[in-house]
Amino acid sequence: MGAGRWNSTHELLRLQDRLNRMFGPSLDDDDEMVSGQWTPPCDIIETADAVVLRAELPGVREEDIEIHVEGGLLTLRGEKEFEKRTDRSYHRIERAYGSFMRTFTLPRTVDAEGISANYERGVLELTMPKRSETRPRQIRIDVKD
Repeated sequence: MGAGRWNSTHELLRLQDRLNRMFGPSLDDDDEMVSGQWTPPCDIIETADAVVLRAELPGVREEDIEIHVEGGLLTLRGEKEFEKRTDRSYHRIERAYGSFMRTFTLPRTVDAEGISANYERGVLELTMPKRSETRPRQIRIDVKD
């Protein structure tokens, strides 16, 4: 599975967001500081039977996550909203908020129809089974006397 599509505009926006957080608006403008895009970290693991993708999405509600497979691409998309409370004064906001999107190229060995998703404790896990013809199998030897 590829590392995902590189999107220069997205990467520039992330850099700009980081610079804005360092040198940008004061905490009085925290609406600007907590909006934008972020990139959830993902692990990709391969087993004999499947490829497993785990994405860290802390604070994202299950209903705010979309998973699409089309044309050999797997896309994760969603949003984590900042819930500003007026009974608090925010001194530092470092957690990422806003929309996210990750796109991965599916290997030809994956059966896209069999993909399943599980979401537990802020970690989305996609299990993508390998096609049966691409799984390793052992061939038994019949011994004739």
